[in-house]
Amino acid sequence: QVQLQESGPGLVKPSQTLSLTCTVSGGSITATYYYWSWIRQPPGKGLEWMGAIDSRGGTYYNPSLKSRTSISRDTSKNKFTLQLSSVTPEDTAVYYCARGQTVRVVKGQGYWGQGTQVTVSS
Repeated sequence: QVQLQESGPGLVKPSQTLSLTCTVSGGSITATYYYWSWIRQPPGKGLEWMGAIDSRGGTYYNPSLKSRTSISRDTSKNKFTLQLSSVTPEDTAVYYCARGQTVRVVKGQGYWGQGTQVTVSS
């Protein structure tokens, strides 16, 4: 089955760029019909879809985060990445990667990683 795992530093300083990697196994990120998304959940708040990349490398972003967000991929390694620039403490959250059939992944559907905690603090 498809498995996804997030990785990256758990602590980022304000104004720096948050960078996370999603490693995919059991399926190819170039497979048709799927979108590969990043989602986050700040403490005490709901899930927030950040953006996605499709099987051909096309990207889509949440308008509220578009100016600071970049999603890319490395097909040779079957991985995709998230970069969030100019972070503030409000960016502290659990970050998830997921595979879904729609550009905005639906809660309870698709395959999700276990999530990784990222804290923005000096």
